[in-house]
Amino acid sequence: MPATSPTEYNFHPLRDALYNELHIRPFYALGSPQQITHLAACCNNNEELQQSYQLLCNLCHRYGINIPAQDSVTFHEDFGNFTVHWELHAEFYSLTIMQPLAEEEPFNFTAIKLLPADWISQLPGQMITAFHIVIDTGQLSYEPQALSRYFEGQQVMASNAYGKKAQVFSAFRLHGDGHGRFIIRHNGLSLAELGQLNRRLTDLETYRLLALISLPMAKKIGPELLEMDRKLADILTVVTDLDTDRSEREHLEILTGVQARLEAYRTETNRRFSGSRAYHQLVKDRLEGLKEEPLEGFLSIGEFINRRLNPAMRTCEAVQLWMDDLSKRIERASDLMRTRVNLIIQEQNRSQLTAMNRRSRLQFRLQETVEGLSIAAISYYAVGLLSYLLNGLPLKTWGIDKSALLAAFIPLVLLGTWFVTRRIKRRLIQAQSD
Repeated sequence: MPATSPTEYNFHPLRDALYNELHIRPFYALGSPQQITHLAACCNNNEELQQSYQLLCNLCHRYGINIPAQDSVTFHEDFGNFTVHWELHAEFYSLTIMQPLAEEEPFNFTAIKLLPADWISQLPGQMITAFHIVIDTGQLSYEPQALSRYFEGQQVMASNAYGKKAQVFSAFRLHGDGHGRFIIRHNGLSLAELGQLNRRLTDLETYRLLALISLPMAKKIGPELLEMDRKLADILTVVTDLDTDRSEREHLEILTGVQARLEAYRTETNRRFSGSRAYHQLVKDRLEGLKEEPLEGFLSIGEFINRRLNPAMRTCEAVQLWMDDLSKRIERASDLMRTRVNLIIQEQNRSQLTAMNRRSRLQFRLQETVEGLSIAAISYYAVGLLSYLLNGLPLKTWGIDKSALLAAFIPLVLLGTWFVTRRIKRRLIQAQSD
């Protein structure tokens, strides 16, 4: 049976992209000793993300390196005496500069100083992450006095990683140069494992800070939500005592204003809180990937991060749930008050209709009275005209009494007038209904 040629398949349009997705951000083997600077900048729009790509191309031109493709989301290239790794994400880009460690004292000369100062000053976006990593193979001292010097006297957290084949040290603080600091001491890690450890560490610190961006926003909104909650409670307390539609409308306007402000907060924070949840999950994944074990005499990195990060994320989650709950309660209260207003309006409309019915009946009776008077008046004038007509006839010659004849005609005149008036009235009513 002949083999089926792949060209005979009807491939899904996303097939190639889905295959390549697993290889977009690979681990790179990393030698030691090494000094690394990692930067990550938040961007407000796609233009700034595109500027980071253009600036990377500019750096490649300066050093005679082939520029990355236009649709690249990652770039890793040796620039001679240093290596540059660039990545593009949904709302930020990252830049990592790596160089073999030349000095015995760490952080005296950092990898970021290898890049042109004028080029660094053009980096777009707002820098959220900036830290140095030193990878040591045992040349450094790890006595308390030495660690205090490396981290400028800050308390150091540390953990074993990768089955105790490496130790990670950090104070998780900003130092004199405005950067954070990490030291990786490895003993027996392969180049691939070292690259994986470095990548997980940079991801851990970057995603930790990105997850915390929403915390100040949550702290700011909290008191506002408390005030909204109190207003809602006050309105619901007095809503049963309101006896006028004006009071109902006034409280409904207040409630609508609170709801509009709340929805503005939800619109402003929804994307940020959702992003924080995703970044928090990535932090937990990276911590798990470190295969962390306690290092005697130090607070472990995982314990430190979880002790500080988890409450912050719970605060953000609580504020978001609070906003959702408050929105539902305001909506129910608004429906209740609108129902009360509608009932009041319906009651007013019913009263007005009842009054209109009374006025219509009164008007109808008045109209009937006027109609009766009109028939009498018309009959009176008709009898008068008939009297003038009879005056011209020789009634005495015919032996007829004028008064008796005129009296006999009066009922006929009344009946004829009533009949003509009623007929005209019916025609008018029929014409109006048509």
